Amino acid sequence: MSFPLFRTFKMSALCTAALIALSACGGSDDLELVSVEFTHTPAPKASEPDLMAKTYTSSKAIYTYSNGLKEEHPLSYNTLYSVGDKINENKGVKVPAGQLFDAQMNPLQDPLGQPLVAETPDSNSLLKVGSKLYLVTHYEYDWLLSDKSEAWTKPGWYSRAPMSMTLTELKQESNGKLSVVKQRPIDFSSVDGLWIACAGGPTPWNTHLGSEEDYDMIYNPLDKNYSTTTAGVKSMTELYFKNAKQANPYAYGWIPEVTVKEDGSTSVVKHYAMGRGTWELARVMPDARTAYMGDDGTHGQMVMFVADKKADLSAGTLYGAKFTQTSADGGGKGNLEWIRLGHATDAEIKALIDKGTKFTDIWDAKPFDTTAKSCPAGYKHIRAGSTTDECIALKPGMEKAAAFIETRRYIAYLGGTTEFNKYEGVTVNAKDNKLYLAITAIDRGMISSAGEPADHIRFNKLSAGATYTADMKSGVKDTSGNLIDSPHVAVNLYVEPALLGQDIAKDDKGNTASDDRIANPDNLFFSEKMRTIFIGEDSSSAHTNNYLWAYNVDTKKLSRILSLPAGAESTGLQVLDNLDGKGAYIMSNSQHWGDLSANVPEPLKSELKKRIDVFHADVGYIGGLPTLK
Repeated sequence: MSFPLFRTFKMSALCTAALIALSACGGSDDLELVSVEFTHTPAPKASEPDLMAKTYTSSKAIYTYSNGLKEEHPLSYNTLYSVGDKINENKGVKVPAGQLFDAQMNPLQDPLGQPLVAETPDSNSLLKVGSKLYLVTHYEYDWLLSDKSEAWTKPGWYSRAPMSMTLTELKQESNGKLSVVKQRPIDFSSVDGLWIACAGGPTPWNTHLGSEEDYDMIYNPLDKNYSTTTAGVKSMTELYFKNAKQANPYAYGWIPEVTVKEDGSTSVVKHYAMGRGTWELARVMPDARTAYMGDDGTHGQMVMFVADKKADLSAGTLYGAKFTQTSADGGGKGNLEWIRLGHATDAEIKALIDKGTKFTDIWDAKPFDTTAKSCPAGYKHIRAGSTTDECIALKPGMEKAAAFIETRRYIAYLGGTTEFNKYEGVTVNAKDNKLYLAITAIDRGMISSAGEPADHIRFNKLSAGATYTADMKSGVKDTSGNLIDSPHVAVNLYVEPALLGQDIAKDDKGNTASDDRIANPDNLFFSEKMRTIFIGEDSSSAHTNNYLWAYNVDTKKLSRILSLPAGAESTGLQVLDNLDGKGAYIMSNSQHWGDLSANVPEPLKSELKKRIDVFHADVGYIGGLPTLK
C-alpha cells in the first residue's frame, strides 16, 4: 500500500527497536518510511483491578518502509516525577513538584498546616533551548487536601486555589532516556498570578503557550450575591495576594506565554488581545499568526485570533464563529462563518482591566421574563458560559471592552454561536490544512432544547463526545465581506466515523461508553511525520479508565496505546518526532488518580481504592520510538 507522505529514515536492514527511545541504527541504506501505525493495548477487565490501578502500555509502533520492510518498536511508559516528589527548589528549599505558591513565592499550606499540593499535572511543553532541555508543566487545580478531603468541600476553605507552572531541566541520555536535572516554580506575580492552568503547548517559535479557565471568574448578572465570582476573587485576594491587593476577576481567563532562556530564566506575559474565556488551550497554526482556542464549558465559543505579526501574539484581530448546521447525523456537521469582533493590543486591554472596568460598565442587564420567555425590548437574549438566560444591551462605546474582556457574551450579542459544549483540545494537520477539535460531550447547547436563544446547533446527544475535523482555507471573507488575512480559516465541522464515541448501557466496570471507542476526548496533538492524531481522554464516568489513543488520518486506524489508573485523566500531550536524533517522544501526564465515579460498582471501587495512591499523579512520556527525520 502506498501513502501520500514519505520520509527518509537512515538505517540498516537489521536495525532493531530499543526499550526506551532509540536513535537510528548504523548503516548506509536510505529507506523511505511509508507509514507508522500502532498495535492495540487491551483495555483492563473488571477482573483485573491491578491493571486498572496502573499506567501501562503493551503497544508497538510498526514502521513500514518503501522496500516492504516492517519493524516493530515496543512502547514503554516512563515516569519523570510525581507531584509529591520534593524536587521543586524555591528559595533554596526543595518542596513537592505540585506545590502552590503566593505572590511572594512562599509555599502555601492547606487548612491542616500541610503543603498545598496540586494533584493535577496538565500541559507540557518540552523545549530545546540552546544546549538545554526544559519542560514547562501546568498544574490545573487543587483536588485534595492532606486529609484526602476534596478542597471545595472543606468548610471555611477555598473552592479553588491560585495555580502554578514548573520549569524542569531534563537530561537526555545517549540511549534517549530522559531524567530530571532540577526544577523550579515559575513566578506569575507580574501578571497577577495564574488561575486554573489547563492545557497548552509549544509555539512554532519555541515558547510555551498556556491557558487560564475563567471558572469562578464569570460574573452572572442574575446572581445578585455575586457568589461564584466572589469565591474566586476571595481565593486570589487572600491566598495569593495575602490581602495586600484586591484581585480583579477580569485579570484571569487569558492565554499566558512563557519564554525560556538557555540559562533557565523565564519571562511571562498574558495575551489580552486574544480574548477572554474558559480556555483549554490556544494552538498556533503553521503561519505563526493564526490561533484557535478551545473554550471548556457549556454554551462556549469558537474563537480565532490572527496576529498582526508572525511569532508575536501581542496584537491582532479576534473573530467569533457562527455555525450553520447541515446535518445532525454522525456527530453532526455544518459550516462556519466568522464575525470580526475587533482589533486590539495587549496593552490596550490591560489598561481597561487596570482602570477597574466592570461588567456593569460594559453591559446593561435585565432579568429574563420566565413567564413570557423573552427579554425586554432593546435587550438581546443570550446564553453564554452557562445555561442561564440573560438579557443584555451593550453600553455606548464599549465595543472593544466587550470583544476582548467579555468575548463569549459579545459573540452571542452579535449573533454568533455560543452553544459549543466542553470544546477542549485543538491541534493542526499542516499538510492537509485541517484543524481537529475535541468536544468532550455532545450535550447542553449542542442539542436542541426549548427556549434556546439561537439554537444554531441541534445535534443528537452523545455523552461520549467526538473529535471533529475542520477544513481550513485561505481567501475567506468575514460576515461583513472583508478578507480574513490568514491561510488557516476553518470553514466547516464534521466527524470522521472512527472518532465518534459510542454510548452504552453501564457495564461491569461502570463504563457508560464503549471501551473500544474514544470517550470524552480532551487533549489532542498531531504528529506530521506519523500522520497521526494522538487523543487523550478526560472521562469522569463514561470510561472508568481513561486512555490515550492514536488515529492515523491516512489509514483510518484507531489504536489504544496507553491505559491510565482508574479515575485519572490523560493530560500533558505533546509529540516530538525528533529530539536531538535520539528518539521520538510522546509526552503524557495523568492527574487526579482514583477520582472514581458513582458508576463504578462498590466491590470494584473498594479493590481499586486499596491499590491507588490518590496523592500520586505523574509527569512522564512514552518512549520506544526511533527518531523520525
